[in-house]
Parts: sequence; structure tokens; C-alpha cells
Amino acid sequence: MTLGNPIFGSSSRSDAWGTKPGSPVGFRDTANMSADQLQQMYQQPAATSADTGRMTIGGTINKTAICLALVVIGAAIGWTIPALMLPGALVGFVLGLVNAFKKRPSPVLILLYAAAQGLFLGGLSGFLESQPNLKGIAVQAVLATLCVAGVTLALYRSGKYRMTPKLNKMFMIGMIGLIAFSLLNMVLMLTGVIDGMFGMRGGVLGLVIGVVAVLLATYALVADFTMIEELSNQGAPAIMAWRGAFGLTMTLIWLYTEILRILAILRGDE
Repeated sequence: MTLGNPIFGSSSRSDAWGTKPGSPVGFRDTANMSADQLQQMYQQPAATSADTGRMTIGGTINKTAICLALVVIGAAIGWTIPALMLPGALVGFVLGLVNAFKKRPSPVLILLYAAAQGLFLGGLSGFLESQPNLKGIAVQAVLATLCVAGVTLALYRSGKYRMTPKLNKMFMIGMIGLIAFSLLNMVLMLTGVIDGMFGMRGGVLGLVIGVVAVLLATYALVADFTMIEELSNQGAPAIMAWRGAFGLTMTLIWLYTEILRILAILRGDE
């Protein structure tokens, strides 16, 4: 399957799980077992995915909830101590790259990523909330993020929003363009060529780019849902649930920041 989300690259294949392709999960050698042992084994209830150490959708949801809880805790700290926003952003960026390219997911690094991103989001949200005309913007952004994610999940479950080769190409083109534009915008802001809270990503142009970014984020969510479902159906090792949790957490954070930016432009002076 061709995937749109870059974090689910070659690391999602069976050879990256530490198992040989085609090898059965939970295989037991019965060659040297007695008749009584064989009878007892066959009388036991069928093993579930959890019993055989395989990845499940439920397990991925639980791990995603843990990651999001750390994001919330980090955000509360970042809101209280705004000075942690920049360190949180830098650490989160580095850990995001590390986790994205690791073949075997590391729960510790993923949880640290969630906490660091929480510091950044809390500091950013607190700063915007401190502006007289942006009171309540964080709550609005959270509710909007939940609504967009919920609608995307509903459309995916109904089969109306699925990955296709054509959409994958459009997603990659859009992502490359968005990253290039964002980097250029950051350089121009740091060098003082342009000013404003969002630089070239403010005003009408900022709204248009923001909408495009939200659409890209929803497609990334579909890619996350697809890969989680595929890995679960293929009997991937339980550790891969952390890969799915990382992908969902990263995409939801991206979606929140884009919605926060759009709301700030609409309600601010950009």
C-alpha cells in the first residue's frame, strides 16, 4: 500500500518488526509434546491479539490517550511558564524527527515528544490568550480540532474518505509546498524582512494556506487510520501500536496549531 503519512514508511514492514515475513505470530513447537499436553492445548480458548502479543486498534487508542494526556500536562506547564515554549518546540522538533525515522518505535522517546510538544502548545496558546482580542481562543481551537478529527474518523469509517494514489500525490505536493513556504516565511521573519505575528502566513493569504494545511492534516489522519488498521490486521507486534499513537499525536498537534493560527487571524489584527 502506498502511504501518504511519511512516518509510516519502510518501518511499517514486517522485516522492521524484528520478525521474518510470513512467520506465524505465537507459534508453538508441538513436535515434542505429549498427547495430554496436546489435548490441553487444543481445549484452551482461542488466543486473542493481546495474548499473542499482537498490535490491536484498542491498544493503539490507549497509547494515543496516554500521549495526549502528556500533551495536556505539558501544555498546562507551558501555559504557566511561557519561557518553556521555545525549548519545548526545539526538543519536540528533534524528537519528532528521531521518532519518524526509527525503524522500531521507542515508547520513551514518543512520550517525551508528546510532553515537549505540550510545553510548546501551552506556551503558544497562553501567549495568544494574553492578547485582549483573543480571549478563549485555546478552547475554540481544541473544540474545532476535536470536531475536525471526529468528522474525519466518521468519514473514514463510512468509507467515504480513503487513501488513493491520486490523493497521495496531491498530499505530497501540498506538503512539500507548505514546508518550503513555511521555511521561507520563517527566514524572512527572523531577518526582519517582514513583520507581523505570522509573517506571510497572516491576512487573506494566511487564511487560504491555513485551510489547505487543515485539509492536508485531515488526509494525514486518514493515513494514520489506514496504517493502524492495516498493521492490526496483519498481526504486527504490539510495540507497533506506539507507531500508530505517535502518528495520531503528531497529526492532531499539527491540526490544532493550524486551527489556532486560523482563529488568531480571524479574530486578530492580521
